[in-house]
Amino acid sequence: MTATKTPWHLWLIGILALLWNGFGAFDFTASALRFEGYLANFPEAMIAWLYATPLWMWVVWGIGTWGGLIGAILLLLRNKLAVWAFALSFIGATASQIVSVIEPPPGETGAPAFLPWMIIAISVALLGYTVWLSRRGVLR
Repeated sequence: MTATKTPWHLWLIGILALLWNGFGAFDFTASALRFEGYLANFPEAMIAWLYATPLWMWVVWGIGTWGGLIGAILLLLRNKLAVWAFALSFIGATASQIVSVIEPPPGETGAPAFLPWMIIAISVALLGYTVWLSRRGVLR
């Protein structure tokens, strides 16, 4: 069996995915642990909205962010389990962001209306990319 060469774009997308999902995992963890130094950057209305969300929302948000971070690491390792990690990330991100679309944070929070759609789009793109790499034999 011949080894498939790692394409240059895997490193670019993998590093960008690591940065994107690393921030997401940090955001989730700092919010869940109520890290005051981090939350001081947000308006009170945003913090109140955030902590009024149900527990299941926190669970899917955590799956979305941490699944994405694990997926990015696995992608950089060329591991085909990245597909499953990004699939979980997509499910978690979509479920949590749908809530943000149906019941958005108050207007004074400054959260852009396109952000949930951007998060979903990035999770779809990363999942699609890893499926494509897996089918080409790049991921082992």
